[in-house]
Amino acid sequence: MRAELGYYLGIDVGGTGTRWVVIDANGDEVTRGRTDGATGLIYDAASLAAFVGAMETVREGSPGPLSYVHLGITGAGFNRHAALDEQVKLAFRIGEGAFSYSNDMVLAWHAAFPNGGGHIVSAGTGSIGLTFKDGERIAVGGRGIMIDDGGSGTWIGLRALDRLYRLIDECGAPKGAEILADKLFAAMGGAEWDATRAFVYGRDRGQIGTLAIAVAEAAHAGDPIAMDMMMRAGQELARLARALVDRAGPAPIGFVGGVMRLHPSIRAEVERALPGYDLQFPTIDAALQAARIARASAQN
Repeated sequence: MRAELGYYLGIDVGGTGTRWVVIDANGDEVTRGRTDGATGLIYDAASLAAFVGAMETVREGSPGPLSYVHLGITGAGFNRHAALDEQVKLAFRIGEGAFSYSNDMVLAWHAAFPNGGGHIVSAGTGSIGLTFKDGERIAVGGRGIMIDDGGSGTWIGLRALDRLYRLIDECGAPKGAEILADKLFAAMGGAEWDATRAFVYGRDRGQIGTLAIAVAEAAHAGDPIAMDMMMRAGQELARLARALVDRAGPAPIGFVGGVMRLHPSIRAEVERALPGYDLQFPTIDAALQAARIARASAQN
């Protein structure tokens, strides 16, 4: 067991934001904070810099000394990676036995079902479904924006842009989708193609995911294509839930993530598509759960 004078740090690393909580040896919360998003996909200089920057901000905000750190990291996959190990050790100046991490979905599952026994569908920057059956992990979706991530923030933003530009191709203007066009172009900094190109191809997945907010604003203002995108997002998330139940059997299904708060039609479509299922829409505190995992890990 580690010295009880230290603190236990939990971090929820997401594409659009990184949240962290510190608790003491008694399990009481000491402090919490939020900083820029990052990802475990540290394969290029920009992604690595974002991860390092976020971790350094967290370290500077921690009261220290840290007895143990646990992270849930979007894009980290389900296995340990040497590059991530090294960056965590460097950022928090800790040794091999003083930290652990998981995919952010595993962390979210523990936060939603601390006693086990449920399925989870998470829709934020990306989307994925996760459950456990007989100790075996079952994941559906979650393959990134280049393949799918159906119903996620990036999916909503990119599919909306696709439909908007098809209208522009066919009509020379966003006929019938003027509200959506105004919201998206404002979010990207201009209506010229150069602005779209720079935003989509020059930003990371977290920034692209923020376009879902613009689409949701257009839906609230009555834009028909934006409304349809909200409903389609709900259908995509319901598909992930059905896949989990088909493979692992009936259980409560928790839907979490920022997408669920974008527009009421997303939840309504999930409920419409899944009659008779045990649906839950919990508010989870993944960073606090990570801190609790850090404390338990240090005491084992």
